[in-house]
Amino acid sequence: MALVMLAACTGTKTDGTEKEGVETILPSQVNEVTVMKLAKKDFNHELVSNGKIVAKEHADLYFRTQEVVGKVYVKNGTRVRKGQKLAELDLFKLNNNLTQSKNALAQAELEMKDVLIGQGYAPDQMNAIPADVLELARIKSGYAQAKVQYESAQHELEQATLTAPFDGVVANLFDKQYNLPKSGEPFCRVIRTSAMEVDFTVLESELPLIKVGDRVEVMPYASAVGVRTGSISEINPLVDANGMVRVKAQVDGGDQLFDGMNVRISVKRLLGEQMVVPKTAIVLRSGKQVLFTVKDNIALWNYVTTGLENMTECTLVDWEANGLQEGMTIITTGNVNLAHESPVKIIE
Repeated sequence: MALVMLAACTGTKTDGTEKEGVETILPSQVNEVTVMKLAKKDFNHELVSNGKIVAKEHADLYFRTQEVVGKVYVKNGTRVRKGQKLAELDLFKLNNNLTQSKNALAQAELEMKDVLIGQGYAPDQMNAIPADVLELARIKSGYAQAKVQYESAQHELEQATLTAPFDGVVANLFDKQYNLPKSGEPFCRVIRTSAMEVDFTVLESELPLIKVGDRVEVMPYASAVGVRTGSISEINPLVDANGMVRVKAQVDGGDQLFDGMNVRISVKRLLGEQMVVPKTAIVLRSGKQVLFTVKDNIALWNYVTTGLENMTECTLVDWEANGLQEGMTIITTGNVNLAHESPVKIIE
């Protein structure tokens, strides 16, 4: 009998210890949550893609004559105004050629007048001379050829000075003073930074969600540049082999967007009133989407189906069929570890 009583006392002590241990390990806690009222509001659908900045307008400038570079007035990154001088070749030889061509033209003009006088026409009354006679005199005297050579020399001299075709910034300038510019290659490029485009792709299935004129936000990966805004300017009506469609959007470049810069694009479009909830309000339970509502400080889960989404919010599909009603209080944060009918404490 003593042994039986000893065993009974020992068993009772063990149960008490285990219960005390469980209570210590799993204390009763109330989850703190934040809430909001379920209500419809305007939803901005957001489509995110990656792309590149492309200069909508740029000009590659060439020297048409193979002469040594005489002067360079700008460098890469220099902002220039339309008509501003960028660089010029050594002009001695070109000026000399122009002078010689001018003298040759004057000599040919005198010879043409001698031909006309010999045929009985007055050189100071060109309008009275028949066209065929005048043309024959121009050719016979060499005046026509001399004039062509003079105009060519004049054009070469003009092309020996590069000027900015529009306001912009200088790029790809690598040739130096006193050196011959590379044959067949542009001396530099002028980019109009006020007219920049962003080139990106969207999935074929996302085409119904965008249209020309939709607002875009352009975020360069160089974070110091900041966010730029623009609008979709064109959608290429062709789907490539990967199911992608090319889209262009015009964006205000300012001074800090560079041609070829990698950017992230966010296309936003207002879709009208939808039942919208924060993404943080949706959690997964057994692979299904769940939204918690609150009643008398008790969390109640509701199965839901989400539709469109942006960076922070998503829409609910068939929410009334799932037992939800406008005005219900839903949990937005603190719901990660909640179970059905868990007690909660609402905080601000």
